[in-house]
Amino acid sequence: MYELPQHSEPGFWLQLLRKHGWWLGLVLVLDLILVGCWLTQSEPAPAPVTSIQPAPTVVEQEPEPEPEPGFRIGFPTPQTRLVETNSLEVYMATGSGRVESAWYGSVRTRKYRSSYLPSFHEGVDIAPTARDARGRALDDVFAVADGTVGYINRVAGNSSYGIYVVLLHESRLGEVFTLYAHLASASDSLRVGQPVTRGDIIGRMGHTSTLGIPVQRSHLHFEFGTVLNRRFETWFRGKKLKPNHGMLHGYNLTGLNPMGLFDYMAEEKRFDPLNYIKAAPVAFRMVVPTDTLPDYYQRYPALWVGEPATGGAMVMEVSEGGVPLFARAATDEEKARISNRKPVVLEVFPDILGRNGERLVVKRNGEWQPGRKAEQWLDILLYR
Repeated sequence: MYELPQHSEPGFWLQLLRKHGWWLGLVLVLDLILVGCWLTQSEPAPAPVTSIQPAPTVVEQEPEPEPEPGFRIGFPTPQTRLVETNSLEVYMATGSGRVESAWYGSVRTRKYRSSYLPSFHEGVDIAPTARDARGRALDDVFAVADGTVGYINRVAGNSSYGIYVVLLHESRLGEVFTLYAHLASASDSLRVGQPVTRGDIIGRMGHTSTLGIPVQRSHLHFEFGTVLNRRFETWFRGKKLKPNHGMLHGYNLTGLNPMGLFDYMAEEKRFDPLNYIKAAPVAFRMVVPTDTLPDYYQRYPALWVGEPATGGAMVMEVSEGGVPLFARAATDEEKARISNRKPVVLEVFPDILGRNGERLVVKRNGEWQPGRKAEQWLDILLYR
């Protein structure tokens, strides 16, 4: 190793730097470079800089909307002006010539023995849009909704309905019916239990009936409503009555106002029987003795409200046309009003009852009581 001479004179060191300083400086620079390299290698290399990608956007799909309840309904004949309820071109009046006689409700008058009393019309009478040279109606009759054929009466003299067809339609209320009466004929291909689609031809308009409807007043009598009791045929046979039209005999059919369906037909909106019956006006309430839940409320469970049936009696709301609406178990106080297991009228709404053509309730000595017709109506409803 090179050793520096041991001299203390300043001049000596100055001469030494002048003579050897260039390479000492070079050595110093090289040392600095080597130290820098060592420091660089001892530190971890920084991670490469990359662009930051945003997280993918998750688009939440909106749930499929729940389908509207009910079903689509169409017109029962080529007549599409049913909302024009005051037109005699649209509706077939009775011999009175009053257009309202073709409507639903207590719109008619009939002779009972020596008196003329209001008469209830459970459907609506639709006039033909076309006739042949003899005045016979040419209109086809269509199923207003998808359903199944419940009954066909092909014998004109067997019923005041004449030749008629009943279709059944499933809904969240339960099974409801539509009825097409006074047909000239029912379609030959039609069979009970056969599925039908809205718009299918089920017959041709006519004037068949045991009531002697003249050809000039040919029309379609159209009804919509609920069925009182699925065991009706057994009840009917037990009474030894004729003719037997099975479960879909007119006695067992209760008609809601079909005129409320016309807006649904015209606007092609879905029709929900449950909402429709909920909106039906109540004509009267009565407490009815019964030990079990009637078949009607088993098949239309949405119409039973409150506590389960406990036996003894129920309170039932009824439409002007005799359609059982909502019902509930009677309170002890209400049960106490029943004597000899006879129904009792609790409340009547005269504005809804109107002319009271059904006469299920009548006023005697200033007090509302069940009418004679109510006996058979309740007998069918409560039969088990």
